[in-house]
Amino acid sequence: MQKLKSVTFVAGWLLFIFAAAMICVSIKDRSAMLSADSYEDKGIYTFIPYQMLPVQVENTGANGRNRRMNPVRTVYMVYYKDNKGSGYQWKKQALTRENGLRIVEDGEPVKRRVLSIPGRGTYITVEPGQTAESYTAGQQKKNSFLLLASGGYLLFYVLIWCMLRKRRQ
Repeated sequence: MQKLKSVTFVAGWLLFIFAAAMICVSIKDRSAMLSADSYEDKGIYTFIPYQMLPVQVENTGANGRNRRMNPVRTVYMVYYKDNKGSGYQWKKQALTRENGLRIVEDGEPVKRRVLSIPGRGTYITVEPGQTAESYTAGQQKKNSFLLLASGGYLLFYVLIWCMLRKRRQ
C-alpha cells in the first residue's frame, strides 16, 4: 500500500510538471500565432512527388541509455513540388522507406492550398478545403484545448492537495 502511495505521489508530480509545461507552450504558441489577415491565399496547387530522402531527426521515442546511445533516428521524407513550376514545395513523412519509394514511383498528385505569409516571406500548405480563417481557428482551438486541459489538471491537483492537507490536520 505504501508503494502505491509513493507511485501515485510521483506520478501526480510528474503530471503537474507536464501540465505546467503544456500551459507555457500553449501560451507561447498562442502569442506567436498569426491572425487570419496575415495570410494571403494563393489558391490550390497540385503537388507531384519527385524524391524521397532519409532525414535525421531527434530520437524522442527512446529514453535513458537508448536515447543517449541513439540521439537521432532516420525518417523518410517524400518531397513534392507544384506542377505549375511556381516554386512551391511540400513534404510529408512516409511510414517506411518502401512506402516512400512507392509514393514517388506512383507519382500520384496531391492538391494543397498555399497560404503565403508576406510579412515573413514564407508560405504554408494546408488541405484544399481549408482557408486562412479555418486554419487559424483550428490552431486556436487546439491551443485552447491544451490550455484548458492543463489548467484543469493543475486546478484539480491543487484542490486534492489542499483537501488531503486539511484532512491530515
